[in-house]
Amino acid sequence: MDNKQRVQEQFGKYAAHYVTSEIHAKGKDLAVLLALSEARKEDIVLDIATGGGHVANGFAQLVDQVTAFDITENMLQEAEAFIRGNGHTNVTFVKGDAEQLPFPDASFSIVACRIAPHHFSDIAAFAAEGYRVLQENGKFLLIDNVAPEQNELDTFYNTVEKKRDKSHYRAWKKSEWISLLERSGFTVQQLVTFSKTFQFEKWCKQAGLPETEKQELEQYMLNGDKQIAKHFHIEVQDGHISSFQGQAVLIQCRK
Repeated sequence: MDNKQRVQEQFGKYAAHYVTSEIHAKGKDLAVLLALSEARKEDIVLDIATGGGHVANGFAQLVDQVTAFDITENMLQEAEAFIRGNGHTNVTFVKGDAEQLPFPDASFSIVACRIAPHHFSDIAAFAAEGYRVLQENGKFLLIDNVAPEQNELDTFYNTVEKKRDKSHYRAWKKSEWISLLERSGFTVQQLVTFSKTFQFEKWCKQAGLPETEKQELEQYMLNGDKQIAKHFHIEVQDGHISSFQGQAVLIQCRK
């Protein structure tokens, strides 16, 4: 099974969880993304890997045309029910691969992707496609969880994510994102970081992690050295992890 199949299996099975997830639905990064977009009525927006539809839903209130795009049919259905339930009729739902967008060159004035690229196996193809379908001087807005710059911490974080969700491919470092986006042709204009606190039990449940695998993950995290525990703010109560902290980044680019 390749990673695209894992993504469709994971998100197809637990699609409804991602619509109601507080991190996805209410994360402060979403409001910042919408503000930085400076979206106008005439903008044409593409939301790549829409997931629960929260970005597309936000843009639907600001512009006339939004395309919500995702590789998982069940996810698109949940997103459509959520967005239509909010009264928005200006969103089109399209199924497809973020690394092979089925749109003509220069189709959109704003392209956004939030909390998804860590599932993509070919980030360079995703960035190139985002650049291709964006109009000249258009905005590209990216949000994703990022790994620390230090290799040991990078390895730990990506291992934790993979143990929790097998469709996780890799969270990139901030430096890697900037390098890739500039090599893809974008001009990086702004970078904002966000701390993300994960409530361990809820975070595992959202991904449908079986109890035995959750226990294995918890032991892996508890067995890390003091530097790891400190960096990720791993909080323990009665011998069990209650929460830990990661980081996400919002990068705004121009074509």
